[in-house]
Amino acid sequence: MVPVCHLADLPAGESVRLDTAPPIAVFNADGELYAIDDTCTHQDASLADGWLEGRLVECPLHAASFDLRTGAATCLPARRPVRTHPVTVADGVVYVHLTAEEGTAA
Repeated sequence: MVPVCHLADLPAGESVRLDTAPPIAVFNADGELYAIDDTCTHQDASLADGWLEGRLVECPLHAASFDLRTGAATCLPARRPVRTHPVTVADGVVYVHLTAEEGTAA
């Protein structure tokens, strides 16, 4: 479990990037919190720098789009999904629970 920030510091429509390995982006989409791997699967661009539209984030480099709920790529040029991570809030602090990469233990 990785602390991200205070909930009050992540207003709706905003994101924060965690410098973990790999980097993770946490989004507040209209009061719902989502965490995904921060790197676009098409090219190495930070999704935290992208545009949030509802539950989708658009990559700032080539406009690939990802569903924050599932990590699925929703349009080209991205074809592969990004990994998602569970998010919880405890005592006003946002936490990300890192999901293991395939073939590794958490």
